[in-house]
Formats: sequence, structure tokens, C-alpha cells
Amino acid sequence: MPSYSEERKQAILSKLLPPLNMTVAEVARSEGIGLQTLYNWRYKAKQQGRPVPGNKPTPDHWSAEAKLATVIETASLNEAELSEYCRAKGLYVEQVKEWKADSLRGFMSSREQELEAKRQRQADHREIKQLKRELRQKEKALAETAAILVLRKKLNALWENDHEDD
Repeated sequence: MPSYSEERKQAILSKLLPPLNMTVAEVARSEGIGLQTLYNWRYKAKQQGRPVPGNKPTPDHWSAEAKLATVIETASLNEAELSEYCRAKGLYVEQVKEWKADSLRGFMSSREQELEAKRQRQADHREIKQLKRELRQKEKALAETAAILVLRKKLNALWENDHEDD
């Protein structure tokens, strides 16, 4: 089993990225490497946070993790470096900027979601408290009605006995 240097692995994995956008099977055939080996390399690169494509052919269809990894990787780059990075990866600068904006919107919406969830919990708590109060009142009314019915039954039974004694 041959051993490959990290640089060679990266060069091979870069064939999966734009502009070449080769499939894993095509790269495996052209390089003479097993499919499973390439899948393992791609998986390990994803685990390390490097942007590598999944089964999707274009960058717009990349997974959220790959897009976020690209945004993180390009965060410290200036415009010229970002343009060069995008050319090397087969991306557009606008795509990376849009992914960054999407990430920020996601963070903002998560804060809003937390606030909405807190408001909902408070409203639920108030509703539960009100329902418990109503339930207690209804249980008291039911117990009172049951007591009146029992007393009425006893009173009727007593009156029947009094009429029989006469």
C-alpha cells in the first residue's frame, strides 16, 4: 500500500474542487487511487474544517459546513487575496460574501429565536397558571354540587321515612 505525502493528498483533493470539479471516481481512475481512499481523505479534510465538496457539483450546492469553512478560511483575506482564493477554488467573490451574510443572518435569527422562545415560555407559563386556577375553581364547584346532591338524597330519604311513620 503506497503512502502519500500531505502535499500530494491536497493536490489530489484539489481536483475535486472547482475549476476542475472532477468526481471522486474520475480522480481515482486518473490517479490510480482507490475510491475508498479518496473518500477517507475527503472525510478527514472535512473533519479538519477544510472546504471540500460533497456529492454536489457546484459550490452553491455545497453543504453548510463547507460554506462556513470557506467563510472562516477567507475571513482574514483582503480583496485581492480573496479574489485569488476564489479563482483557485472556482468560486465567485459574491458567493463567499453571500455565504458570510447568510451566516451572520443565521446568528441574528438564532438570537431572535431565543427571545421568541423565551416569550413563548412565559406566555405558556401564564396560560398554565390560569388553567390551574380555573381547574381548582371547577373542582370546588363540582365538590359543592356533589355535596348538595348527597344531602338532598339524604333529606329525601328522611322525608320518606317520616311519611311512612305517620
